[in-house]
Amino acid sequence: MSIAGLLSLLFALVAGLLLIMYALQRRDLRKLAEVSQQLQRIAIGGRLPGRVEVASEKPEVAALITAVNHLLTRAASGGGEREAAYAPKLFMELGERIHEAVLVHGDVILYANRQFASFVGVDRAELVGRRLMDLVPPEYSELVSENIRRRLAGESAAERYEIDMVGLQGQMTRLEISSTPVEYDKASALLITGVEVLPTMTAQALRLPAASAAGPPALALDSLAEAIIATDRDGRINYMNPAAEQLTGSGADTASGKLLEEIVSLVDETDRRLLSDPVHQALTTGAAVNLSRRALMLSRANGSERSIELSASPIRNGARELLGAVVMLHDVTEMRGLTRQMSYQATHDALTGLVNRREFERRLEEAIGSGQRGDGQHVLCYLDLDRFKLVNDTSGHLAGDSMLREVAKLLRDAVRDSDTVGRLGGDEFGILLVGCPLEKARQIADDVTRAVGDHRFVWRDKIFNIGASIGLIEISRESGTLEEMLAAADTACYVAKKQGSGRVVVYSARDEALARHTGEIQWLQRLQSALKENRFHLYHQVIVPAHGEDGGPAMEVLVRLEDESGQDLLPAEFMRAAERYRLMGLVDRWVVQTTLAALGRGAISVAAQHSVAINISGQTLADAQFLEFVVECLDSTGVTPGQVCFEIAESAVIANLDHARRFVGVLHGMGCQFALDDFGSGVGSFSNLKTLPLDYLKIDGSFIRNLARDSVNQAMVTAMIKLARTLNFKVIAEQVEDSAAEEAARRMGVDYLQGYAIGRPQPLQLAA
Repeated sequence: MSIAGLLSLLFALVAGLLLIMYALQRRDLRKLAEVSQQLQRIAIGGRLPGRVEVASEKPEVAALITAVNHLLTRAASGGGEREAAYAPKLFMELGERIHEAVLVHGDVILYANRQFASFVGVDRAELVGRRLMDLVPPEYSELVSENIRRRLAGESAAERYEIDMVGLQGQMTRLEISSTPVEYDKASALLITGVEVLPTMTAQALRLPAASAAGPPALALDSLAEAIIATDRDGRINYMNPAAEQLTGSGADTASGKLLEEIVSLVDETDRRLLSDPVHQALTTGAAVNLSRRALMLSRANGSERSIELSASPIRNGARELLGAVVMLHDVTEMRGLTRQMSYQATHDALTGLVNRREFERRLEEAIGSGQRGDGQHVLCYLDLDRFKLVNDTSGHLAGDSMLREVAKLLRDAVRDSDTVGRLGGDEFGILLVGCPLEKARQIADDVTRAVGDHRFVWRDKIFNIGASIGLIEISRESGTLEEMLAAADTACYVAKKQGSGRVVVYSARDEALARHTGEIQWLQRLQSALKENRFHLYHQVIVPAHGEDGGPAMEVLVRLEDESGQDLLPAEFMRAAERYRLMGLVDRWVVQTTLAALGRGAISVAAQHSVAINISGQTLADAQFLEFVVECLDSTGVTPGQVCFEIAESAVIANLDHARRFVGVLHGMGCQFALDDFGSGVGSFSNLKTLPLDYLKIDGSFIRNLARDSVNQAMVTAMIKLARTLNFKVIAEQVEDSAAEEAARRMGVDYLQGYAIGRPQPLQLAA
């Protein structure tokens, strides 16, 4: 073998040995890490088990484990009181010696080590009693709070995630958080550890050229899209790349020798508070500084404002001597603009620009908490327009939408800048008067009703007088939950509406008793109780072909509510309340899930080519999550989509057209059938309806009753059948209540019949 071959073999052997040694070292480090983790759990748990169970073939590691187990045995033999006192002390000593950030979190922080306190910039004792969710930016607050709650409750939640920590000086630290349920001081808690996430390229890695250099390093920095600024030890600028010149609005020659704060100002974009100079912080502390994601840079040269992310790091030579600092700036103006736009869309009503129901309820929740603490006087107003349905019915939904926009502007103009106006749904609005005594609130409510009553809504050649009724309730220490406050304000609004247009009523227990007596308010509790106790039942009504055997819907599923006495109540008795209190989504979910489960196990039997019709309300159709729910039900029950026909009211489709297109498009593509219910009862847009992949038109029952004797109804039904044929839809006649109407419907060419003359609703037997 040649000398070169021998050398190659020798190098290969050496490399192999090095790899083996590295692997053994990594294995030993993993064993030590396991010992460390078990010791942390033992210490924080408050109870000392017999042994640390980690196996190792390495003598040094095995000896360490043996020594630890001897210590645990001696500690355990010292008695319960001694153990309880020793474990937290042992944990605290360990917590101060490890490099990770460590927290113990119950409802609040119970312990924090120095490493965690350093990220926040406070003494660790000041963290005890605070909450982790309060130490992170607002966009992470809900994530952290919900994760801690679920982990403490033993529910499924992420064990590891990343968050940003905001320091007192505006510095930002990225941490990878992991949590483990433990017992601390005889109570459940979370052991939370955090590891700083290092960026893939650090500012310290940059080696800036001298100002006179023009070689490849300088050209590389000049070519970067990120803005780079370098300073000397005094914080005076000695280098700027072209990207930094463009971002700051200052040329390199102009900025040379100046401090960063002399060419730009850095402020918090939320409150315009001046932020500390990051270059000075980096030079003083010798550590990297990251500014908050809410940083805003103001150019002193041209006055422009840019949202930025900024990091400043000290520059050191090979001897670790401080040479200066380097600053990297990332322009995130466009990204933050998109974020703000998405946030706005998530919290505001698209039609009126007012806050939506979800955001209004969030603000109301805060006001209720403030009132219960005695921090201020607030008032909730519940407003209902008096003649909105007249506008919708006579001039169509476009007119109704236009009127709602005009009313929204009236409401904003009539209240103070500090107040919140929200659209709660349909023609109902909420007004939250913060820091407002009841008498002042009454004056504002009177001004609102007067402004709405004096307004004239003009639509083409028509002029409408509109009005508003308002119910008020004061938010105080005695206030109940959010649902109770909304229900009470709604009750007062109901009483005001009964008194006539333009009335304002302050909630009282006597009014509530009146509302309970009339059956309005009691349904909230009854419906919630029925959902919780599963007191809904399914009925069905048959649907038959009008001309011989044919496929299509064989029955419509109906829902009944069992009251406290065991009697089944008709939908007319509880549906209005379910819609008013926005519970229709829960009712519809119960009906869909129960029906599909019965179909899946064979408890509901339908012939081939036939389907079961299920009603979907407008509220549910507007729920973006409902489509996913239906798909999951179909998957979990194994029901063939062709066995299901969803009925959607014409008015619900028009009011939620975008949601309807998505809902119908996806499920129809899977094989489900769709029927447009109550067709002819509203003023629909045929140009929109013809784009939906529907299968059936279900003519509203008001046209079928007296069909044999009413010539106007006959003309309307004939026109609807002709329209259906043009759109390739089949026609179902509902509420066929006598033989004369049945015969007339058959003669006019409807495809299916449903009603008392065909079959009355019967309980659906689901036992299989």
